[in-house]
Amino acid sequence: MIVWINDALADEASGGISPFDHGLLTGDGVFETLRVYEGTPFAWRRHIERLALSAEGMGLAVPESAWLRNAADEVLAANSLRDARVRITITGGNAPLGSDRGDAKPTVIVAASALPPVAAAIGVVTVPWPRNERSAVAGLKTISYGENVRALAYAHERGAGEAIFANTIGNLCEGTGTNVFFVTDPDGAVTTPPLSSGCLSGVTRALAIECCAELGLECRETDVPVGALASAHEAFLTSTIREIQPIGSVDGHSLQRSPGPLTDQLSQAFAALITRDLDP
Repeated sequence: MIVWINDALADEASGGISPFDHGLLTGDGVFETLRVYEGTPFAWRRHIERLALSAEGMGLAVPESAWLRNAADEVLAANSLRDARVRITITGGNAPLGSDRGDAKPTVIVAASALPPVAAAIGVVTVPWPRNERSAVAGLKTISYGENVRALAYAHERGAGEAIFANTIGNLCEGTGTNVFFVTDPDGAVTTPPLSSGCLSGVTRALAIECCAELGLECRETDVPVGALASAHEAFLTSTIREIQPIGSVDGHSLQRSPGPLTDQLSQAFAALITRDLDP
């Protein structure tokens, strides 16, 4: 594969990242993954705005949007990718062997790949480790993903496709790379944890909330115990790659409807949004 490293395209095998890069050493970095439709990254503006917010939270500098877009377009073209995912990663650059940053400029990496398969519905498992809603990096999309890697392995070991975190006070938070929505009765409102729960402000999460408003559906952003998900009538995950994905089971117990009628409505509304506007 051809990737972009700092200022130019490079072959992945020979491009090279320093063993002293602070992202590698400490997880000091931020990133965004975008879904690409027919060669165009979806919701570019929203993703770059969130990248900038995450970088600000970490004290990192971000190149201008136009510069990053050129890098992304170059990578997609070099790899002949039309329907794909593209990831922008920015790290603290070369640094001493420790937590302190050096004085090097940030490392910028843009890479793309074919889309992974997405199941029609997914089972989720609640993991025993909480998200810390008061963490210094709560709400930031950082490359410190060790917690997510361990949680997802835990879910896979139990036959599920995604892990679900509670926060430190036992409220529903998020998945490893997803936001969570559910409906408690057939004609009820859609519920999702608020950002104060510690969950990431997902781009697809925000668009799903806007689709609810477009459809005249009530969407509540409210704290609920993590156990509320298992008693939902229907539920779904949102993410850049999954879009809107129905949840079929929670901790091994099947939900009443998968996909449910509101999940179907929102999926159709989201598909229509993509058709009419690739940068909503």
